[in-house]
Amino acid sequence: MEFRKALAEVLSRVQEKLRSANAEQLPIRMYIAGGAAVNLLTGSRTTEDVDAVFSRRLLLDEDIKLSYRDPDGRARFLYLDRNYNDTLGLLHENAYRDSRPVEIPGIDRKLVDVRVLAPVDLALTKLGRFADQDREDIELLAKQGLIDSASLRKRAEEALGGYVGDQDYVRTSIDIACRLIDSVRPRKTRR
Repeated sequence: MEFRKALAEVLSRVQEKLRSANAEQLPIRMYIAGGAAVNLLTGSRTTEDVDAVFSRRLLLDEDIKLSYRDPDGRARFLYLDRNYNDTLGLLHENAYRDSRPVEIPGIDRKLVDVRVLAPVDLALTKLGRFADQDREDIELLAKQGLIDSASLRKRAEEALGGYVGDQDYVRTSIDIACRLIDSVRPRKTRR
């Protein structure tokens, strides 16, 4: 089973939990971030957890997890990270408004409106920690032409107004990320 099929199965389990919900409360918007979002935007990268927030509070009586084998036959694990918290990193105030809808096979948009952060907002979430995997994710988004340094810097500066923490560290991360993006982003050719 490939990652996308495993992700669809995890999301279908979330959907099943919502089938008995009051119709007036639906659909519930699910905003995906992290490695799963990188995969949905680029087709690359896998992860063990699905980082997501929801438009409503959910009561999940059990963990949603799945074991599967990747195309190479290796055992893999994927779970909905119930501890994911979007308040612990840089996030623009309009990130959810600007998110993109994602079609997931088997998911009924009338129950779960699955959305992925826009590439620039996804990159912003990587700047607070800015570990090797975060840098690789930003590089991948840039290589595919999904983000540029000017847009990242502008969006990050706007987001910093609502950020509590060491802004010097984040500003350094922004500078490094912009240089990284400029070094790998495809150049537009003139005709």
